[in-house]
Amino acid sequence: MTTSLPGKLREWMPLLPLLLMLAGTYWLSQQVQPLDNNNGNNRHDPDIIVNQFTATDLNENGTPHYLLSAEKVIHYADDDSTHLTEPRLSSFNPGAPPVHASAETGEVSSKGDHVYLRGAVKVVREANAKQSEMTFTTDYLHVAYKEDRMETDRPVTLTDAHSIVQATGLQYDNKTRVMNLLAEVRSTHEIGKR
Repeated sequence: MTTSLPGKLREWMPLLPLLLMLAGTYWLSQQVQPLDNNNGNNRHDPDIIVNQFTATDLNENGTPHYLLSAEKVIHYADDDSTHLTEPRLSSFNPGAPPVHASAETGEVSSKGDHVYLRGAVKVVREANAKQSEMTFTTDYLHVAYKEDRMETDRPVTLTDAHSIVQATGLQYDNKTRVMNLLAEVRSTHEIGKR
């Protein structure tokens, strides 16, 4: 007994909606797949965003030692990096004038003990009875605040009441208040200035 072609099609007809539904499901599945085939672990998306941020590091006596503030802080979990917008960093040591640093942007190390300031970096050591105010500017500054030191390998300009000093590279120990200028040092000193 042979079955004609139209008869065979009639036998498969009940399966046709099921086959169409299977094809539609496969097509829909392909449309909603992400463009990349990773599970999202390699994405560089912020997990924390804070506006008007301020953090204070206290010394052993419970008084402020360092104060870090920024207009905006963004933390990325994938590389544990923290980025700062308009950071300001202040250092307070007993018996010494405060030192304030500001920049356009910055980063904080994953352990939080290093700050990297970039773009229009300005550091001001306030005046006291023995010293005039001193300012230095550069475009990059590494602050190791647990060690109480700052350094840059970039051009820097220092000014105080009587001098303007330009150099390439600077190391500054905030505890001892000793500053080393590393290369290409040029100075102008004016006795009655200001």
